[in-house]
Amino acid sequence: MRHRASGRTVGGMRSFLLQAPAVSLLLLWMLVPLCMTLWFSFQRYNLLNPFISGFAGVDNYTYLLTDPALWTAMGNTLLLVGWVLAITVVGGTLLAVLFQQEFFGRGIARLLVIAPFFVMPTVSALIWKNMMMHPVNGVLAWLFNLFGFQAVDWFSSLPLTSIILIVSWEWLPFALLILLTAIQSLDDDQVEAARMDGAGPIAIFWFITLPHLKRAISVVIMIEMIFLLTIFAEIFVTTSGGPGLASTNLAYLIYIRALLDFDVGGASAGGVIAIVLANIVAIFLIRTVARHLET
Repeated sequence: MRHRASGRTVGGMRSFLLQAPAVSLLLLWMLVPLCMTLWFSFQRYNLLNPFISGFAGVDNYTYLLTDPALWTAMGNTLLLVGWVLAITVVGGTLLAVLFQQEFFGRGIARLLVIAPFFVMPTVSALIWKNMMMHPVNGVLAWLFNLFGFQAVDWFSSLPLTSIILIVSWEWLPFALLILLTAIQSLDDDQVEAARMDGAGPIAIFWFITLPHLKRAISVVIMIEMIFLLTIFAEIFVTTSGGPGLASTNLAYLIYIRALLDFDVGGASAGGVIAIVLANIVAIFLIRTVARHLET
């Protein structure tokens, strides 16, 4: 008994020593930036004026929380995340059902529909800005003129809607890929039995396919929401947060505070607020996904 206990102790110590470098590097990678952000959030630190320095207490947080720009940015962030999730989950589910069917050229069609996910966000934003949504030379302007409608200046009149469309185009292939993989594990015998009992396509989708995709949909929502909270490149390339603050989300507001206003303390306080918001969302999503995985 003593030898076995000693063996477990030595094995556990050896395993700990092997894992220690990777765990230590991961902790440093996470804790050092977090601690620096917390430190600067309580400091007066302006890059243009080095004489503005010293301990600020909660002044940076008070200024941000009483600034209407913060609440506008948070509202835009929630709208952006909510609409993109709705579009990608609903569209991804319907496309997954469609691409599960047999038709000529299905392999090529799957490849083409998944391709946008591998395009860099900056390139996607440039494509939509200069080729699709341009009010004079864009494809959408040509279609509007073709049917007798007036072309829309998307980034001036509908800036947040434009960002939502661009980001949805980028993330729809991801949702499709996950949901298509999940739908392929659906038992064909169950579907055939439902058809023999007289169930139509809508009933099969609602009572068999959709419950089967519940876990995959939860995973898609969790992963997408984590990334959608930090959308930046699409806004920077197309609208620069404007007009005014119409398309400014929380990530872009932090960029404005840090690199345009040169207020490192205020930007760090915004970063801490963003971290708290992201963790609240992550905890809620993890519990929701875990609940679905248990059922």
